[in-house]
Amino acid sequence: MMKDEIIIREIKQSDNSALALIVRNSLKEFNAAKPGTVYYDDTTDHLFEVFKQPGSKFFVAELNNEICGGGGIYPTAGLEEDTCELVKMYLSGTARGIGLGKTILQKCIDEAKSLGYNKMYLETMPELKVAIPMYEKFGFTFLNGPLGESGHTGCDVWMIKNL
Repeated sequence: MMKDEIIIREIKQSDNSALALIVRNSLKEFNAAKPGTVYYDDTTDHLFEVFKQPGSKFFVAELNNEICGGGGIYPTAGLEEDTCELVKMYLSGTARGIGLGKTILQKCIDEAKSLGYNKMYLETMPELKVAIPMYEKFGFTFLNGPLGESGHTGCDVWMIKNL
């Protein structure tokens, strides 16, 4: 059997529609396509443009030459200067369970450190039950409420990690 070929690279403009589909399909799959989430966020369709922001970076995962997800870091408004947010971390169903989420998360952590961040914050939902234990393994701890101004009021799990 052939070994899967995995490539992690920076986002390109041509990735926008494939990534938006993965984000929205993932949220639908986990019954988390609710108001106040990235499902209804216009920026989900324009990730390349969003991640031109200084202090941000988005990584795209390809599995056997097909875009299968990604994740990024972003200097979300209202967060402390030394804190970035882990954002838009989604994988298609075919790409889950092979360690790709861990690979992307580690790449985001390494990038955040290289950009001078000391903390990484994230917002998620209980419906995304596969992701939360992974975040905990990486050292994220739970917060009692949101930080910053992401605008994603549909998220009710907040976590942070010292880098």
